[in-house]
Amino acid sequence: MNKSELVSSVTLTSGTSKGDAARAVDAVCNAITDALSRGEEVRLTGFGRFSVANRSARVGRNPRSGEPINIPASKQPKFKAGKQLKDAVNG
Repeated sequence: MNKSELVSSVTLTSGTSKGDAARAVDAVCNAITDALSRGEEVRLTGFGRFSVANRSARVGRNPRSGEPINIPASKQPKFKAGKQLKDAVNG
């Protein structure tokens, strides 16, 4: 499912217009992105948890030449599915 299909699904289930559903989907995505960029965690009970993981700097290898390369420290977004979501996916 891509974003436009998600907007269509929200339109059908909520009974709102396609424009309102698109703004709602964008607002949720932006709110999650903003919270994660501030280092906050977003918990949606029954759905899952969005968080930020710190990855330390490390030495990797160039796959073509085998030369070592330095990979800088970074922050990575993570998602952990909640129990209700896992149960729904597993039937």
